[in-house]
Amino acid sequence: MMYRSTRGTDEELTAGKAILNGIAGGGGLYVPERFPDITNDLKRFIHMPYRELAYEILRLYLTDYTETELTESIGLAYGNNFDTPEIAPLTWQAGYYFLELFHGKTLAFKDMALSLLPGLLNITARKHGAGDSIAVLTATSGDTGKAALEGFAGANGIEIIVFFPIDGVSEMQKRQMQTQEGLNTHVIGVYGNFDDTQAGVKRIFAEGVPGVYLSSANSINIGRLLPQIVYYVYAYARMVNQFGLELAQLVNFTVPTGNFGNILAGYYAGRMGLPINKLICASNDNKVLYDFFQTGVYDKNREFITTASPSMDILVSSNLERLLYHISGSIQTKEHMEQLSKLGFYNLTRATDGFEAEYASQEECFEGIRELYQCSGYIIDTHTAVGFKAYQKYKARTGDDTPNIILSTASPFKFPESVCASIDPAYSGLGVFESVRVLRDLYGGYIPGQIVSLEHKANRHTAVCMPADMRSMVLKLVTSY
Repeated sequence: MMYRSTRGTDEELTAGKAILNGIAGGGGLYVPERFPDITNDLKRFIHMPYRELAYEILRLYLTDYTETELTESIGLAYGNNFDTPEIAPLTWQAGYYFLELFHGKTLAFKDMALSLLPGLLNITARKHGAGDSIAVLTATSGDTGKAALEGFAGANGIEIIVFFPIDGVSEMQKRQMQTQEGLNTHVIGVYGNFDDTQAGVKRIFAEGVPGVYLSSANSINIGRLLPQIVYYVYAYARMVNQFGLELAQLVNFTVPTGNFGNILAGYYAGRMGLPINKLICASNDNKVLYDFFQTGVYDKNREFITTASPSMDILVSSNLERLLYHISGSIQTKEHMEQLSKLGFYNLTRATDGFEAEYASQEECFEGIRELYQCSGYIIDTHTAVGFKAYQKYKARTGDDTPNIILSTASPFKFPESVCASIDPAYSGLGVFESVRVLRDLYGGYIPGQIVSLEHKANRHTAVCMPADMRSMVLKLVTSY
């Protein structure tokens, strides 16, 4: 299996080299040359545990990794890093299926891939002689940053540098990042929004850093995207094995969406033969993707809205470029990306079959949290709530009765203030750890161990910069080791 650039600028590369590079020449993203067919393997997958299924899926894409390299990396990634042996439990609550993707070390779905990426990157670095000169750059809207820091902390020969919008993440997300331990971890706040931060990281890749091999932990890295395919197949297997779905029966997935990587992994699963009817793209008030799927016009020229679901506060969804490539090819994709850069919009003339879109306002998001808690006692976070309300609107609009799985992308403990205030306005105005204690009581005494230790940890990372100064910050860090 080889990989090529969405903009047709690079020769074909192996998976390992694409993972090491992170981003392709000319700003493109790496995509697989083809999609393996798993149609005849679905029956075999139904009873597999998560780790075994991960190997079966990833070996089809990561063909330059040996069986031992893959099995050992997967075993380390999905071993003690998760608080349930299921890794990604599928649960039925109040008449809805939720795929819980927040049982990893940082309580967000980013752990599903970032537990594995460091191992894959280390293997490839050794093979290609990158040695002790690797810097992994990451722009985060909140969850990717902490997951990347946790994954790469202590990794020999790799510096992990995370940039985040200083006022664009939740207090809990910020505290998770700024208290991160590890001599090779670096966290820098940026005065701007996530799009400014993401654009700054891409500029650093374009300009390069002398003597340093740059890679990425964002979903622009194909090594972040591919492991996410696994949990779509796993969810389908659980629907058959646990909830009586007939093999080959179609399902829908509703995905809270920001940078488009999560839902794109579902698209890849569908292209491989997973029986998916619709992928429902759920947006918050920054509904650039909703508008795109309604009109075919992607237009970032609009107000950026800061919401209680910050990981979806994005106007430039990087992974959409990969979908454009699969629909239109590299020439058209490059033209679209150039027009987006110059004018802030482009018009896709080809159909995006298999996708639907809905959005939920902030008030609808809060309403969803309250509604689900009141009818079942089940508590969801602000991103999952966007998916929940968006699916309700989609079903009311279309009457589609296809079984639907809502991807639950983060623990409510990552956004305790908004979750508690949604459940009962009497909790409004509480601080982050006061809200954690309220949420603990609502949960019947449960609180994740990762959250308990944060309250009294000292902030280790306090650096801030303007977007224009991000490269100089990297230069200072990488020339010091």
